[in-house]
Amino acid sequence: MEAEKTKLEGCVILTPRVFADHRGYFFESYNRRLMDDLIGPVDFVQDNQSKSSYGVVRGLHFQRGEHAQAKLVRVIEGTVLDVAVDINPESPTYGQHVAVELSAENKKQFYIPRGYAHGFAVLSETAVFSYKCDNFYAPEADAGILWNDPALAIDWQIETAQAIISDKDQNLPTLAEYVKK
Repeated sequence: MEAEKTKLEGCVILTPRVFADHRGYFFESYNRRLMDDLIGPVDFVQDNQSKSSYGVVRGLHFQRGEHAQAKLVRVIEGTVLDVAVDINPESPTYGQHVAVELSAENKKQFYIPRGYAHGFAVLSETAVFSYKCDNFYAPEADAGILWNDPALAIDWQIETAQAIISDKDQNLPTLAEYVKK
C-alpha cells in the first residue's frame, strides 16, 4: 500500500496494491500492521456503510471531545468526492480542506484523524460508502459545519441546485459560527 501525505496533518490518502487478471482483482483493504506503519496505531471499533444517490452531500460531520473519531473511508461502488476540513483554531491549516476522489475503480482510501470535519458528495449515479471509526458514535457529541460555508470554498463538483442535503445538514453553523459557541 502506498501512503500520500496531504497538507492537513495526519490526513493520508492510501492506495492499495491491486492484483488484477482475467478473473477479476484482489487487494488487501485493511492490514493492522501495515496501517500502524503508515499512519500509526489506530484501534478501529466500528464499521459503517451508506448508499446514496448522485448529488447527495453528507457532512461536514464530526464528534466532539472524548467522542472524537478517526475514520478510514473508502468507496465500494461508485464515486465520491471526500473532504476533510481542519477545525482546530490552533492549527496552522485551520479552515483549510483536502478533497480526494474515492471510487470503486481507484480503490483509494482516506484516513482522517480525530479533530477534522468530514463529508462527501456522490458524483456517480449511486455510491456505497464504507468507513471504519476508532470511537463509538455518541449522539450527544454529534456536531458539524455547514457543507457550503463560503469561507471554506469547497468545490463539491456538483451544482448547488443539484445537491441533496438533509434538513440537519442544511442547518449546521459555519465554521466561524461554530468556533464562537
